Amino acid sequence: MIASMKNVTKVYSTGEVAVTALKNISIDIEKGEFISIAGPSGSGKTTFMNILGTLDKPTEGNVFFDSIDVTKLSKDRCAKLRRDQIGFVFQTYNLIPVLTALENVEFPLVLMGRYSKRERMERAIEMLKNVGLEEYINRKPSEMSGGQQQRVAIARALVKEPKLVLADEPTANLDSRTGAEVLEIMLKMNEKLGTTFIFATHDKMVMDFAKRLINLHDGEIVEDIKR
Repeated sequence: MIASMKNVTKVYSTGEVAVTALKNISIDIEKGEFISIAGPSGSGKTTFMNILGTLDKPTEGNVFFDSIDVTKLSKDRCAKLRRDQIGFVFQTYNLIPVLTALENVEFPLVLMGRYSKRERMERAIEMLKNVGLEEYINRKPSEMSGGQQQRVAIARALVKEPKLVLADEPTANLDSRTGAEVLEIMLKMNEKLGTTFIFATHDKMVMDFAKRLINLHDGEIVEDIKR
């Protein structure tokens, strides 16, 4: 098992107003799963992803990553865990505009501090080849299409070989054809590397690609289907 939530509740308080974003969620996620988290706006998808990715902590309950109770870790240890073992793919790409595709993909390896310059470059080039961008390694984000930028973002998330990739609406800014191509790439990486993928999405196409569909409504799991 790569991750799990046990009786997780998250309450956000603003002054005298309290909003319960997640209600007593318990779920197990196995290594190598390809999961879609679906639900209307306000259903708790973003909170679910943030808590699972250690960007936020629950009000109640426990979250485990690779058998470690991350709710008991300090902010620094959570940051190190994210740096080393969790990849993020955002709908707005979040690439560094002054860096080339190669430099953007290489950047997580620089932060990890484990590889020589040559090793970082070789790994980054190989990952860009995996997403079909070997001819674009020296282009900056402004010189690439939305689909190409999203592929760079995928390569950046995968280059450190994370155990888990969290993708927030990864096809939201793409046309249907490009979105399908991006999903095919992630599915191939899932099958090739055994990386666990979890998507938060409104997109039916993403839901159709998923091997497991989890529906949230008002902070609760109302459906959990394995295909």
